[in-house]
Amino acid sequence: QVQLVESGGGLVKSGGSLRLSCAPSGSIFSINTMAWHRQVPGKQRELVARITSGSSTYYADSVKGRFTISRGNAKNTVYLQMNSLKAEDTAVYYCFMENPPYAYWGRGTQVTVSS
Repeated sequence: QVQLVESGGGLVKSGGSLRLSCAPSGSIFSINTMAWHRQVPGKQRELVARITSGSSTYYADSVKGRFTISRGNAKNTVYLQMNSLKAEDTAVYYCFMENPPYAYWGRGTQVTVSS
C-alpha cells in the first residue's frame, strides 16, 4: 500500500524557516491535488496550502505571504517552504495527495516554533 512520507519538521525559533518535503513510497498515477494540513491537540485538522495539477494554489489566510507550496521535479513530490515562522504555527503537519476517488495522507511531521 502506498504511503506518503514527510520530512523536514523540527524545532525552530520564531522568525526562522523550515522546508517540509513529501513523497509517496510507491507510484501514484494522475495526482490531481497535493496539499499540506496541520493539526494541534484538541483542534480540527486545517488546510494550510494546496496546489493542483494545473499549479493553482490556495493558502490559508494565516500563512499567506509566509508559506509557499510547490511541486518538485521528482514525480509526485511536494514541498512547503515556511518562512517567518510564529509560535502559532506549531503543529503536526500532514501531507495529502488526491487521485479521485483515492486520497492519501502522511503520518505527519512535528513543527515546533519557540517564541
